[in-house]
Amino acid sequence: MDVQCAVITAAGPQQHRLPLQRFVDPQGEEKTALQIIVEEVTAAGVEQVCVVVRPGDQPAYREAAGDDARLLTFVEQPQPRGYGEALYRAASFVGNRPFLHLVSDHLYVSDEPRPCAQQLVQAAREENCAVSAVQPTRENMLPYYGTLGGRLMAGRKNLYEIENILEKPTPTQAEQSLLVPGLRAGHYLCLFGMHVLTPPFFGVLEKCLEHAGDTPISLSPALAQLAGCERYLALTINGSRFNTGVKYGLLMAQLALAFHGVDREEILARLVEMLAK
Repeated sequence: MDVQCAVITAAGPQQHRLPLQRFVDPQGEEKTALQIIVEEVTAAGVEQVCVVVRPGDQPAYREAAGDDARLLTFVEQPQPRGYGEALYRAASFVGNRPFLHLVSDHLYVSDEPRPCAQQLVQAAREENCAVSAVQPTRENMLPYYGTLGGRLMAGRKNLYEIENILEKPTPTQAEQSLLVPGLRAGHYLCLFGMHVLTPPFFGVLEKCLEHAGDTPISLSPALAQLAGCERYLALTINGSRFNTGVKYGLLMAQLALAFHGVDREEILARLVEMLAK
């Protein structure tokens, strides 16, 4: 499986300004979140990127992308019909190609030399199927993420066969149908905001849209259907994702970037000074 294109969704009413926020990256350079995300996907071998935006946001996104704007194609979502419909807007751009998909309100920090997206793309290439990135996540974070149930593949430490996916389940729902053997108590496999998907997934989204009518659709139900249609796995990423759209999310994302970068010692020293006061 050769993944050369990516789709970034950025049309959500609560998220569309987040990719324009500025951060200091691990190399100590000031960049927008959009630039950091685009660098994440290009490091995985992606050559073309589609960004799904709200009407009127294209100029701000082109400016925020800087030199990376040459890689971008923009598609608009005229009405806020949900995450799933936003991704469906990129079907013509993707065509008959597997694609990498990232959300625009997350930043990713890898705990190994390979960036998170590169880990995922490599797994999809080796397994020749759709793969979603996941991370063991505390129960109190379930309201923010799609969550899956499954079982560890024989002989593998970080690949799971997906059996079920629920969008933002309650702890009771998760305990009843999303337990994964081997995880720590109170932890579940939550989506990482990063997927490698195959072209037939747009057919799944289309059917979901037909049944939903004017009701907005999320992505998790369509992913759950995908698990019943084709081989579809989950990969535990060696790294962390930081949701910039939650309380203190921007702060935590910046701290994570700093702690993994050239300014780590300086930032730690400043924090110690603040705590001392």
